[in-house]
Amino acid sequence: MAKLYFRHGTMGSAKTLNLLAVAHNYRSQHKRVLILKPRIDNRYGVGTVESRAGLRADADLVVDADTVLDRAQFVGVDCVLVDEAQFLSPKVVDQLWALTLDPGMPVICYGLRTDFQTHLFEGSRRLLELADSIEEVKVTCQYCNKKAVFNMRLVGGKPAREGAQIQIGGDESYVPVCHGCYTRSVDGS
Repeated sequence: MAKLYFRHGTMGSAKTLNLLAVAHNYRSQHKRVLILKPRIDNRYGVGTVESRAGLRADADLVVDADTVLDRAQFVGVDCVLVDEAQFLSPKVVDQLWALTLDPGMPVICYGLRTDFQTHLFEGSRRLLELADSIEEVKVTCQYCNKKAVFNMRLVGGKPAREGAQIQIGGDESYVPVCHGCYTRSVDGS
């Protein structure tokens, strides 16, 4: 039986780089991979999946919250790879989960677990509920050598305490931090 995987990590943990490496490995074995991403992630363009290291690929499928996946698109696909999975709706996650049974292929989702206020994204919540395998992609804190577990949003170079849950950005807007550095920075201590 194929599985639904959720590989989560903070900003800067090389999730997209890992996704692109997995796609390369499948393709080098002449296997068919379908790369999917949410439309809301337009940082590098709506149809582009790009890592901070500069590697990129075109998404085969861009989805919205209300997208209904056509199973015919997945016939003959050996693996589905999903970038920025935290932005998926629960409805889309449920459909990806169903693909692991029919037509029966692994679906590997990469994304953030929590937002800048340490709250789950709705796509991440559903993935944590359904995934057969949950793996953390690790990176160290921006300010110390401990494992980063949170994404700290910066506004004008200072930690943000409030704002919309979703704000598309990269290194200019977010840094990976450990619990201690997050608490000291956000609380101002």
